[in-house]
Amino acid sequence: MSGCRTAKISLVLGISVATAVLADHGPGGPPAAPPEPFTPGETLTYDLSWQIFPAGEVVATLTKKGEGAKDAYEVKATGASRGFVSLLYTVHDEFSSVFDPHTVCSESISKKISEGRRRKDTRIVFDGARKLAILDERDLAAQGAPAKHAENAIPGCVQDVVSAFYFVRRQPLRVGEQIRLPINDGSKTTDVRLEIQALEKIRVPMGTQMAYRVEPTVFGGLLKRKGRMLVWFSDDERRLPLRIKAMISVGTITADLKSATTSPSGPPPATH
Repeated sequence: MSGCRTAKISLVLGISVATAVLADHGPGGPPAAPPEPFTPGETLTYDLSWQIFPAGEVVATLTKKGEGAKDAYEVKATGASRGFVSLLYTVHDEFSSVFDPHTVCSESISKKISEGRRRKDTRIVFDGARKLAILDERDLAAQGAPAKHAENAIPGCVQDVVSAFYFVRRQPLRVGEQIRLPINDGSKTTDVRLEIQALEKIRVPMGTQMAYRVEPTVFGGLLKRKGRMLVWFSDDERRLPLRIKAMISVGTITADLKSATTSPSGPPPATH
């Protein structure tokens, strides 16, 4: 049972687990806008591990949803157990987060959870005009169970557990400073604080790079269990989440970026 629980936590955290460079300008001219850290067509692929054991893979792809003034960005993330962990606990989860490309305010998040015998469909719509988070959830494993519906007050703009990573990628990161953002996962909105702790060199399967180590205060609030999480964002214009590490009671769970690719319409792939 402990092995099953470990596999489940590693995948959930891995999933939910997710620019300050200015160009030169001529005399009297305005500074050029910093390059966009992410554009539609980007796909990030992570290897998940628990302690020394492979645990699975997460793939997150960003696309454009809609046309014109009402366009939105959508991130589709899938997580699947692999190797040793898959023998203990089979997991296949799908997340879909839709957010405003200008403000990065979340518009909705959908989750299809398949973890052993646990199967749930969840959708949360964030109504900024009415300042409501509207949750609808079905427990597919409990035959005849009534659907859950809940509405909770939110600020005008919130992040979900996926869009929060893209929000941070838009921010200038400076060691010693903090970023605060409201995150909602269907119930009470949590004010998460991110501490930018250090700039250091790390190595992931994609290569070696300088990265900002950021610690979000998600445990004890957004996540009820005890623990600690660290995220390393690349020190370049893309602010890629290179590594996500969660230290919890059952051990350390790590998601390491192994590839960052783009479609022809997006920016060129990162090189190291």
